[in-house]
Amino acid sequence: MRSEFDSLKWLFIFSAIVLSTIPHRVTSLNSVSPVCELRVIENDKLYSYSLATPIPNFPHGVLSEDGFYKVATNETVVWFQLCDGMIFNHDPPKCVGCSDCGGPSRCGMYCSALMENNIGGYHVCSTIGQASGIDIKIIDEKNPHAGVIVKMSNTGPKVNCSLSVSVFCDSNNVQGPHSLENSGTCDYATVMRHPSGCAKIAQYHGKGWGWFGTFITIVFCLFGAYLLVGTVYRYFILGVRGIDIFPNLDFWASLPQRTQSLLASLVLKFRGPSQGHRSSYSPVNF
Repeated sequence: MRSEFDSLKWLFIFSAIVLSTIPHRVTSLNSVSPVCELRVIENDKLYSYSLATPIPNFPHGVLSEDGFYKVATNETVVWFQLCDGMIFNHDPPKCVGCSDCGGPSRCGMYCSALMENNIGGYHVCSTIGQASGIDIKIIDEKNPHAGVIVKMSNTGPKVNCSLSVSVFCDSNNVQGPHSLENSGTCDYATVMRHPSGCAKIAQYHGKGWGWFGTFITIVFCLFGAYLLVGTVYRYFILGVRGIDIFPNLDFWASLPQRTQSLLASLVLKFRGPSQGHRSSYSPVNF
């Protein structure tokens, strides 16, 4: 009974080792991971943006320490926060129609961008950005270091609004937002400059695994499945115990010797017999 338990234990250990050697595919770098993080590869350089990461003099990154940014033009006022929801410790919005962004008592606390318009003498609010609807991309594909565009959106059956904030790289100053542009029925845009809009640049030489990496991954997976299924079958169905539970053990044990013999035969085929393998008999003249 103890020997069967030991065999089963080694079976699981071996299976775990085989499966752990299967390589994992590397995901593309040109993708957004967490909110307000972006990595772009251009001309063998890796541009990494992380807008919410603390930097010197800005412990919250590009996020406003007041809990929100505010920009106004004509009769329209927009509050927003980059990479997160807004927090109002002072000067909260006081408008009608804030039900989907915190309601009258906590207006603006449950969205990332809120717009206020003066309609018929009433201040009416509309949610134009949700923290869950944030997208980020570079401003200029030919110049990735210029900065990024953070787009917040709020879509639904009755509303389709967005706010795009262009964060230009400026390692020395913080400017804006000062102006608000309307680029559609309910699409707005503004501009600001911030050190967090500057990317960290590193050399990048990797090109991914390509088709060869995919082929190696498939081979490892098939080999691991073959060993696991064969071992389980021999242990539970055939009742084999000990090291013989591994399928085709004799073949795998002789594989190094077979490989050595094959390589030796190939060397002899292309190089011819060496001096040591020539006949030691001397020619005889009759």
